[in-house]
Amino acid sequence: MRIFIQIIDFCIIYPIFGEIDLSPIYMKNFTIFYTDDDEDDLNIFTDAVESLSKDINLKTYSGGEKLLDAIYHPPPVPSVIFLDLNMPGKNGFDVLNELKGSNKSDIPVIIFSTSNEPGIIEKCLKLGANYFITKPVLMKDIIKSIEHSLNINWKEFVPDSKNFVYKL
Repeated sequence: MRIFIQIIDFCIIYPIFGEIDLSPIYMKNFTIFYTDDDEDDLNIFTDAVESLSKDINLKTYSGGEKLLDAIYHPPPVPSVIFLDLNMPGKNGFDVLNELKGSNKSDIPVIIFSTSNEPGIIEKCLKLGANYFITKPVLMKDIIKSIEHSLNINWKEFVPDSKNFVYKL
């Protein structure tokens, strides 16, 4: 009898012993909450996520208040939050500050902003954001940045000045 190992789409199949799933985290019952006041950005983000996997549950919100309401009234419970900074009403800083001071502080928050100013990045890190992505211009780069952040092991990742900012 032959035993062989075959790698197919992040899974290793062992014909005798069954299957071991090595899929990235975003492939498994994963829920993303994304908030942005710009409808075009919400649509672009939705298209990018849809290109990654059908197993991702994406919920989008048009402002900070709506996002917080959804977080405090589950289900669903987000696996990760992508947060724009510049929004009317409760902006991204307000939302981040409230979340990190609540019992929801364990939910990873990824800042997804047009800004790349060092002062803003530093402020987000100090407020407790887990990661910072300056919104890419090209769709392929948006997809790549989302995919990269979904493959981070958030239980072990400790943000600091060296690993906090996504680099294309």
